[in-house]
This record gives sequence, structure tokens and C-alpha cells, in this order.
Amino acid sequence: MRRALRSRRGSAEESNPYWISFTDLMTALLIVFILAVIVLVLQLTRAEEALVAEQERAAQQQLALSEQIGALSATEDVRSAVVVEIADDLQSQGIPVSVSDNNAVLSIPTEVLGFDDGAHEIKPEFQPTALAIGRTIASSLASGDRFRSLDTVFVEGHTDNRAFGGLDGTGNWGLSAFRAISLWQLWRLDPGPTSQLSVMQRADGSPLFSVSGYGETRPATAAQNTPEEQAANRRIEIRFTVQQPSADDLARVAGAEEDG
Repeated sequence: MRRALRSRRGSAEESNPYWISFTDLMTALLIVFILAVIVLVLQLTRAEEALVAEQERAAQQQLALSEQIGALSATEDVRSAVVVEIADDLQSQGIPVSVSDNNAVLSIPTEVLGFDDGAHEIKPEFQPTALAIGRTIASSLASGDRFRSLDTVFVEGHTDNRAFGGLDGTGNWGLSAFRAISLWQLWRLDPGPTSQLSVMQRADGSPLFSVSGYGETRPATAAQNTPEEQAANRRIEIRFTVQQPSADDLARVAGAEEDG
């Protein structure tokens, strides 16, 4: 009787398709857990690889930025050395000049060049001094080919704020520009060493020197109420510029910062 009952129970369990033993259930759960762990490990591995790649990209961008900053700093150091050297040399020759705070601009008072009021010609008695200035600049720039570190050298004319109606109505703009042109032409046409300024070139092969006039628009003093203040604004400035990062360079730097 009992044997028959066990036989029927065993037969019923074997014929029930929904019956799952505890061992089978634990085995299934273990498989699911292992699969979940494998997926998690794969995800973590991919995330780690992406992080490493991003860190490498950021390191490369930082290196490129550091190199760019280093190159700019080096050219600024060369410019500073050149301008200070020129100023010291001219002052030792008894030619009064001044240097801007950032060592980028050499300022020459117009009385050094002997411009008459409202005139732009450099009179013969002042030409030796004008040529000495050009010769000193040429010598300093040519030493070690330091001119190659510069982008442009501007010969700039400036006036005081008194109205000037000459030069066919060009006024102070024309007066300042023609004074700068007169100095540059004297340097360019000189058969001596000063003429080498005209053959110095920028990195793209264009002339290194350029000439411009600003009239009274860039005063050296806030007030021009006295003869001394007005005289301070009548000047020729030699502005030395270095190559700046391009728009593309700045865009790459901005992009790197945003990504970071």
C-alpha cells in the first residue's frame, strides 16, 4: 500500500512540467548573477578605457597649450631684451628715449628728430641722430637673427591735440603719418647699415616694418593743458609686436576647457 503510494507520488512529480527543485532554482539564480557580473565588468572596462583615452587626449591638449604658451613667452622675452638693449644703447649715445612698462614700445620725442611745428621733414642737422636710432635698432634686431622672433615693427607717428589744418586737410592724421614716413624713408634709403631694416621679413615673407600715423588719438598724457604735456604727445614710437595665437589656436584651447 505504502509502496504503491510513493510510486504514484513519484510518478506525479515526474509528470508535472512546472516542478523545479531547489537545486535547479539556485543554479539558475547563480547563472543570472554570473551573467550580471560579466555585463557589469564589461561596462566598467569600457568606462575605464574611455576615461584613459580622455585623460590621454587632455594630456596632449595640455602639452600643446604649454608649448604654445612657452613659445609665446620666449618671443616676448626676446622682444623685451631687444627693446631694453636699444634704449640703453641710445641713451648711452645721449639720445633720450623711453620704454613702455611692458618693454614693447620705444618712444622718441619729436624734438630729437627736429620736426618744426606743423612740419614733417627731418632737417639735415637732425638726420645723423635719426640714422643713429635706425642703426642701433638694426644692429640689435640682426644680432642672432632676433628679428625672426617678431611679428611686426611699427613706426608710429603721434601729435598733440592742437588742431592742424594743413597737408590737404588731413590734419593731425596726415602730420603724424608723414613724420613717421619721413623717418622710415631716411632709414630705408640710407646706404649704410640702417637700410637692412627694409629687407627684414616676417615669418610669411612680408616686410617686418610698417608705418602708421595716429594723430592725437593715442595721447601719452591724460591732460594736454601745458606746453610740457603737449610736447609729451608729439612723438615717434617704435612698437615691437610678437606673433599671437591664431583664432584657431584659441578655439582649440576653448574647446579643450569646455570638454574638461
